[in-house]
Amino acid sequence: MRSAYNAERPPIILDIEASGFGNGSYPIEVGFADTDTSRFCSLIKPFPNWTHWSDNAEAAHGISRQALNERGREPRDVALELNKKLKGCNTYCDGWVVDHPWLMTLFFAVNIEPEFQLSPIELIMTERQIEIWDDIHDKMRACSHGQRHRASTDAWVIQQTWIRSHYLSQ
Repeated sequence: MRSAYNAERPPIILDIEASGFGNGSYPIEVGFADTDTSRFCSLIKPFPNWTHWSDNAEAAHGISRQALNERGREPRDVALELNKKLKGCNTYCDGWVVDHPWLMTLFFAVNIEPEFQLSPIELIMTERQIEIWDDIHDKMRACSHGQRHRASTDAWVIQQTWIRSHYLSQ
């Protein structure tokens, strides 16, 4: 499959950090890297009935419940801003089986339909990209050493991995 994306116009990559890894978890941060590699990121203030919390997840992303309550934005505002910035766009993620449900949790909770599509990044990868992905992704993560493990940084690393794997698979 030939992709309409290339190194000069990479896909928009979206990533979500969550309160945990399983049932009951909810989105606490969403970020994306745009086609020009600029980044957007927002903490999400949990609803009172969003109570699930994993200390292991907090250790991974470094976002505390206190930080969410102090600096998180209202879920409705985050959903509206995502729709404004991504309206009509195809966006991609490397963890669709978890990121898509978390994204839907956000939008359904505020009774808003997403105006953009989130798909697995594998849909726009060649077989060769898939073969070399892990090695390049590990190198890109190493290059971002010192940057926080957060949604926009992770989205950027995934996007940079896609760019390099695309270039090397030509």
